[in-house]
Amino acid sequence: MNTPIDLSRQNLPVTPQTVAAHGLTPEEYEMIRRILGREPNITELGIFSVMWSEHCSYKNTRPELKKFPTNGPAVLVKAGEENAGVIDIGDGWAVAFKIESHNHPSAIEPFQGAATGVGGILRDIFTMGARPLFLLNSLRFGPITGDNIDTARLVRNRALLRGVVAGISHYGNCIGVPTIGGEIAFDDSYEGNPLVNVMCLGLLRHDQIARGTAAGLGNPVFYVGAETGRDGLAGAAFASRDLTEESKKDRPAVQVGDPFREKLLLEACLELLATDTVAGIQDMGAAGLTCSTCETASRGGSGIEIDLEKVPKREPGMTPYEIMLSESQERMLIIAKKGREEEVLRIFEKWDLPCALIGFVTDDGIMRVRCGSVVVSEIPARALADDAPVYYREAAAIVTPPALDIGSVPFLDPCLALPELLAQPTIASKRWVWEQYDYMVGTGTVVPPGSDAAVFRAKEANKILAATTDCNALFCRLDPREGARHAVAEACRNLSCSGAEPLGLTDNLNFGNPYRPENFRDLREAVVGIAEACREFNIPVTGGNVSLYNQNPAGAIDSTPTVCVVGLIERNQDITTQFFKIPGDVIFLLGPNSAEQSSLDASHYLLTLHGRKEGLVPRLNLQLEVHLQTALRNLIRAGLIASAHDISEGGIAVALAECCLGPGSGLGAEIALDTHDRRTDEILFNEAPSRVILSTPRGSAQAVENLLTWRGLPVRRIGRVLPSREGLMIRVGTKSQIIFPIDALRDAYEAAIPSVMKSCRD
Repeated sequence: MNTPIDLSRQNLPVTPQTVAAHGLTPEEYEMIRRILGREPNITELGIFSVMWSEHCSYKNTRPELKKFPTNGPAVLVKAGEENAGVIDIGDGWAVAFKIESHNHPSAIEPFQGAATGVGGILRDIFTMGARPLFLLNSLRFGPITGDNIDTARLVRNRALLRGVVAGISHYGNCIGVPTIGGEIAFDDSYEGNPLVNVMCLGLLRHDQIARGTAAGLGNPVFYVGAETGRDGLAGAAFASRDLTEESKKDRPAVQVGDPFREKLLLEACLELLATDTVAGIQDMGAAGLTCSTCETASRGGSGIEIDLEKVPKREPGMTPYEIMLSESQERMLIIAKKGREEEVLRIFEKWDLPCALIGFVTDDGIMRVRCGSVVVSEIPARALADDAPVYYREAAAIVTPPALDIGSVPFLDPCLALPELLAQPTIASKRWVWEQYDYMVGTGTVVPPGSDAAVFRAKEANKILAATTDCNALFCRLDPREGARHAVAEACRNLSCSGAEPLGLTDNLNFGNPYRPENFRDLREAVVGIAEACREFNIPVTGGNVSLYNQNPAGAIDSTPTVCVVGLIERNQDITTQFFKIPGDVIFLLGPNSAEQSSLDASHYLLTLHGRKEGLVPRLNLQLEVHLQTALRNLIRAGLIASAHDISEGGIAVALAECCLGPGSGLGAEIALDTHDRRTDEILFNEAPSRVILSTPRGSAQAVENLLTWRGLPVRRIGRVLPSREGLMIRVGTKSQIIFPIDALRDAYEAAIPSVMKSCRD
């Protein structure tokens, strides 16, 4: 049990109990003593505790992250160099993008936890000198439906969902940055430990890239933005331990956000960066003032000295410990060029924001903290930012689950199974969520939430961007390496279906306690899987986040290595959506014949309708996947494709239904599928990879078929688009045709989440 710490006591003695309460081991404490050549005081102990936490130091994962490919001709800022990676998009323009988590704070205070997660990722982007263009998110919750689940659990999970969505929408809507896409899933493993991963992308010119470096002896150090309070105290350390009932009581670790002040801060910082007065700039995010000072000094190979008496504060009597470890929001550290102080002060006065000269750059490599004339901390900056201990954790043996015995799975009538799958919250429409987001603010959104990928026009650069987030955690639970390969492939497939060529990837690795060998094995395998897929697609990992210690009393969450891939669409006419367009269009199935390669292993049909997380994750042929996606993009650029939609959760039956449920009344389809002596439910609901449903005008159908066959890709005509009144008609083999009315499918798909959330009130 952690020992409570009285933070008001500036001279609190450092005892073994105090060290343990800060999440430091005895061995780490001895390292600290050797670095300092003396005993640390309580402020210094707190500083080491947050900077050496997993959240800031990646001490358990740094060796694994080196496996990612991070180079490429378009990479302008590599992963790990700065607050976000930067990728060239042509004509002197670039994008900065990154995804980060706010899981633990959202579990105990969903609204503020999610809202401040948005605020933090926005600052990571405009710290780079980029104007944020849009947000995406990837969310995971415990179940919100289920006949056999305790009502109190359902109510709690629904409240978490409502709070998180409200927090995201509040912050993004108020600051005026649209949330244009993402994903949401529900599963028992996230009970009490939801995942809130938020991604932001910003636009900048090559010459606008800003650096988080404290350079230039004597350069002044400014604190700008909101005043420091006691909210968010030691949040990085809080995020680096198991979430328990005891730790949930640590409410001061949850920050409080103010999106209106963030908007002022954003505009002031971008205006300042345009004046060439800035030598370095850094967000005060995790670990607050501590992180921003030591990281900028370490990057610059310099030192830094600050005076806490000059730091704007909103609460009286704050100790040095509290000021240094606070994670109050909407704050930045700016290293200005000497002699340009008045320009900095003038701009922040214009935007009505606190701005204080709190220190200067030194050349001794020390992060020195004063409180007036009293030195309260002296620590080598590099020891904090770069020299944290690195651990090579024990990994359990790799276990590949056996293939599913299809005979053990009772057959279900597809007429009942498809509507039930469409109503499963992980698969169902997320309209209830994204209608709370102002996804059209700024008028750049071209394809809003609801299709394979979001598409956004960056008008200033005259570029069309696409982005999506993805992770099939069921696959990753059963086989984290193969599941992570699938996550990258599906995200890229979503972009290709939208007409975009993938450019780069940012990841959020959500796992359990790394001290448990089975959890560390899963993390290591997932990293290898992502790396393998990125190399095959020739896209770099531009950065991201690791979130560990995601546990509940039943164990770790299902391994969830979320990926977000960003792509570029060349022309307006290449923008493609998943919905059928015109009755009479020909429907193709592009990709391997699933009846010959897969059963119901690891499928949502097996999970949702039979309650089983079992089977061998379908094997992914990355070479075929890349070849198929390249051919698909070429067909789109040739103007031959009306719609494209990848087949994933729920199999081809769910994908066909989603193609039919377009805007307005939607459209129907007549489909004929081969059986190859497989059961009907295997054909309709298996989740074999590398498959896409295409529709094309009748006059283009033969050209599409010829081109794909010439490229050696498997493709089959499976039907035609019908008016909506005729429904979705599917014939499997020689069996009778199954007819699904479009209105019935839409009711199941659209009403699932609203029907359960209407009973949940703030």
